[in-house]
Order: sequence, then structure tokens, then C-alpha cells
Amino acid sequence: MLAGIQKIGFVRSRIQAQAVKRAARCNLRDPLAVQRQLFQELLATAALTQFGRDNDFARLTDTPFNDAYRYFKSHVPIRSYQEFMADYFYRTEPVSSDGRSAPDLQNVTWPGTIKMYCETSGTTAPTKYIPFSARMFAENRSAALDMMACYLAANPESELLNGKVLYMSGSTHLTNVRRGIWSGDMSALTLRFRPWYLNPFVEPPPEISALPWEEKLQAMAELLLRDKNIRAISGVPPWIILLLKRCMDIGGVPLRQLLPNLELIIHGGTSMKPYQHEFETLFEGDLPNLLELLPSSEAFMAFQHSGEEMMRLTPYYGVFFEFVRFEDLDGNGKPSPYADAVPLEQVEVGQRYAVILSTCSGLWRYHIGDTIRFTSTTPHFIEFTGRDRFLDKLEEKVTQGEVEQAIATLNQSGDWNVREFMVGADISNRKHQWVLAVQDSPDVSDATRKLDASLCQLNADYAAFRVQGRINAPGVLLVPEDGIYQWSQAERGKLGGQTKIPHIDPTPDSSMIASLCGFHGHP
Repeated sequence: MLAGIQKIGFVRSRIQAQAVKRAARCNLRDPLAVQRQLFQELLATAALTQFGRDNDFARLTDTPFNDAYRYFKSHVPIRSYQEFMADYFYRTEPVSSDGRSAPDLQNVTWPGTIKMYCETSGTTAPTKYIPFSARMFAENRSAALDMMACYLAANPESELLNGKVLYMSGSTHLTNVRRGIWSGDMSALTLRFRPWYLNPFVEPPPEISALPWEEKLQAMAELLLRDKNIRAISGVPPWIILLLKRCMDIGGVPLRQLLPNLELIIHGGTSMKPYQHEFETLFEGDLPNLLELLPSSEAFMAFQHSGEEMMRLTPYYGVFFEFVRFEDLDGNGKPSPYADAVPLEQVEVGQRYAVILSTCSGLWRYHIGDTIRFTSTTPHFIEFTGRDRFLDKLEEKVTQGEVEQAIATLNQSGDWNVREFMVGADISNRKHQWVLAVQDSPDVSDATRKLDASLCQLNADYAAFRVQGRINAPGVLLVPEDGIYQWSQAERGKLGGQTKIPHIDPTPDSSMIASLCGFHGHP
């Protein structure tokens, strides 16, 4: 037995040493040089594809970066998902009335055959099928290893190597589109095709992952309470909160007593700001370490280094980044096809940008729909500022980041514990309609006053319109703490995993906020 313990200790020490070396290499990379190199490499790799021939990539392979990039952005338009798919992935196929399946891509925008597609549920559109090449799979794995190496290097006493990670995946169902071609949730693809040597370190087992959401939540909570070797949880903030609260419901004692070995929470997919207060309340101030990352079905974009407040952009993993100023988006949050985009080397601190991606899965100048703000360029610290949607039906252009900050401020006031929320426009009454899922129900007029005051402070247009009477005081509807999740399950058929609740109603006619209000008996 002693020999076995010594062997485990030796292996752990070797892994820790390798993590320190890997983290050191990560920190020595030059992001601007890597971006220039990646740009040329992506063009050269795709030169003989249909897209490469259409856009004359071959002529750019030996051209200096500045000249090549100038040609690239003047000849290749920025495209949304619908535009890109119609122009290339589906242009030879009829659009069926019940939605599309994954396309059949061979040397269309990336060499070879694309064998995996990430299914993402559009908020107001049919399912999207994002190509996920073998190269991108490898790049994502490299990003995850780099993130964990940086964490271990910064935390030499960490016990993660002696334990497991609970991965709160979405649906694990995969569709066999054609022989050898699969589509499914990003988490399903990651779990199905992960390296075999990670199996002993990842929970839950397949039989739990495949359960319906409510049953899965219960089973994961029981597993987390039972298995003291689970030292990290990875998932989207609201679903992690639901898991932790379920643990408390089962255990009946403070969370830190129930989960003494929980060391790390890895979170992403939506801003932590509206949820930070509840995490602190659940752990009574004794929070595990928190690491934020910015993943997507299209690319891995950023992660937080342990001990740093912000995420760092990670322009190393098969993606060339461009950025369009938030002010240059149109009223629907879209850039024009030839908007004045800039590469990473030209971004400005404090400026909010829409992110444009060209990837090793064959997406080119793809408008992903996320926005970020750079808080530094040495290193490239960023904050995720939400989707490129506005609360703008009344011409006010309030951003997602601003409404999330308003909720964070409300929670920090000490009187409120908003679990989830959505806001949209009540156009006929010229006001914003908020729906707040709350644990307790203080005076609703207090929430109305505080949210109104926060937006006046955060957004000059909103403040001016309120003074002028162009926007009336907001309406606030309080619903039970799981009321928005109940609506999402019943009306949208979406709950848990990588599904996110839209914080701003994205529908052009405000039908989503109306549906939510109607579900709770509010006309």
C-alpha cells in the first residue's frame, strides 16, 4: 500500500511540474505575432477549398500581413449565421419547412470532410449547426489543458489532481447524420469524443448525463454529496446555483459543511454579475476559487488566470479575431458586411466590440453575436459584455451589460435576491417590463425605483428619455424563484446544460416577455 501511495504521489508531482512548464510557455506567447501567423496559416490551409478559390486566398499566402488583411476585409464580407449558411453550406439544398439538418461539407470552406457539428438553439431562429472540425476539437482541448495548467501553476497546493470534475453538460444525445458524421450539443460531442484517459476524472457517468433535466439535477446533487473526490464543478452560473441549492435541500446544513472539498467552480456562457451575490450567500462568503471562461460552439475565446480579476483573450487556438465597434452596429445589433473591423493589434482599451471570427472549422468573418470590452492590452484583459442585443424598442439603446449591472446592484443592496430575470419593452405603454424571479418578495416599488435609478446612472439616453417623458417608469413583475425556469421548460422546451435564459427579450415584437408575463397570469 505504501508503495502505491508513493507512486501516486510521484505521478502527481510529475503532472504538477508539467503544468508549471506549460503555464510558463503560455505566458511567453506573443498574441499579436500568433494572430498574424494564424491568419496566414488559415488562408493557406483553405486556399484550395471552394471558399478559398472564390476569394482568391492563394494570392494572399505570401503577402505581408497588412496587405493581405486589407485585401481580406475588403473582399470577404462579414456574415451572420443565416447569411453564411445560405451562401455556402446550404446553397444547393432546399430549405425544408421543419428546419434543416447538419450540412454535408467536403472541401467547401475547410479542407476535408467536417465530421462533427455543434447544435445550438437559436433564441428566435431554428437550430444552428456549427461545423466543428478535428483541428478545432484539438485546439479546444489544448485551450482547456492550458487553462488548467495555469490554475495548477498558480495553486501548487491544489487537490484537483487527486479528484474529479463534475461537468454540467447539456443534452448528451448525438445524431448520426450520415455515416461517421455526428451532430449534437457541444458538451455531448466533448464528452463522447474526449480522450479515454480523462474518464476517471470526469463526472457524472453517462447514465446520469442522459437523464431528463430535473432527474439529472437530483442525481448530480446526490452524486456531489456522496463523492467527496469531486473537487470542481463546470457549468453555466444559473444551473450551478440550482445544483448547489438542491444539495442544500437534500443535506439540510450549510453548503460548506456539505461540500468541504469543493475547490473550484469553472463558469461561462453568461455574465456572472447577476449571480455573484447569490454565490456569496450560498457559501456564506467562503467561496471556492472561481474561474471564468468564454467558450462557444464556434471557438474558445478567453479564460481567467487564477488570481486575476478579468479573463484574458486567448488568440492562440485556431481562430483569427476581428472586432467591430459596438457603436457601428445597426439597430438589430448587426455590423454591415464591410464594417470598419480591426485586428487585435488595433483594439482600444475601454471600447466595446462585436467579435468577428475566422476559424479552423471553416467559418470566415463570422459575426458570432458576442460582445466584449478590453480593459487592458498588456495583457489583453477583457470582460464579456453580453450579446450584441439592445433594449431599444423605445430608441433608448440600453445594453445587456447595463441591465445585468442593474440587477447586480439591486442584489447588492441587501434587500433583494433575484435568481433570474428578463426585461423587454412594453411598447404600448412606453416602458420597460422586468420579470424578476425572487426568493423573497419585498416591496415591488423598491425594485422599480432601484432599477430605474441604475439605468439612469448607467445610460445617458435612458436618463434623458425618462426626464423628457419619452419612457415611463418601468413595470416589475415578481415571480417565484423558479418561475422563469418553469416558463422556459414549458414554453421553449429548454432548460439546463448550456441553455441560457435571454436577459433581454430578443424578439422583434416583444413576444417573449409577453409570453413570460402571460405564463404567470400577468396580461
